[in-house]
Amino acid sequence: MATRDTPPPRTGTSEAETLRGFLDYLRTSVAAKVDGAPEPEVRTAAVRSGTNLLGLLSHLTYVERAIFLGERVADWQATFRAAPEDSVAEVVARYRTAVESANAVLDGCADLAAPVPRPQPGKPAPSVRWALAHMIEETGRHAGHADILRELIDGSTGR
Repeated sequence: MATRDTPPPRTGTSEAETLRGFLDYLRTSVAAKVDGAPEPEVRTAAVRSGTNLLGLLSHLTYVERAIFLGERVADWQATFRAAPEDSVAEVVARYRTAVESANAVLDGCADLAAPVPRPQPGKPAPSVRWALAHMIEETGRHAGHADILRELIDGSTGR
């Protein structure tokens, strides 16, 4: 079932507006791919690596919180699995909350060359520019995975 494709955003003219516009576009796209996906298919691996739609969004939640909120992740592989008791709606809501919290931090960052204000303990803080570029890359890569996984589940396509 094809849905209307949403074209890339027309953002402001500054570098920060452009980066944040594309990141928010990707965030919205990946959350929409998971939102409303049926159980148990949403957590069923469709590829040999074990990747599943709900696990991708769970992972992206951890990445947002690590990069922008400074939270430590002990086992990155474990972030690709949603807890069995977590519903699709709960995982989507948790992701959207992480995005809101990350955006609240970014709203206070006027200088893209400055370090992120809440780095992970014991690690050097990357620049805000690097953090935004990395999140665009990470979210875009997994949004592509989500596109394929959702189409395999129920034929849904489009951003």
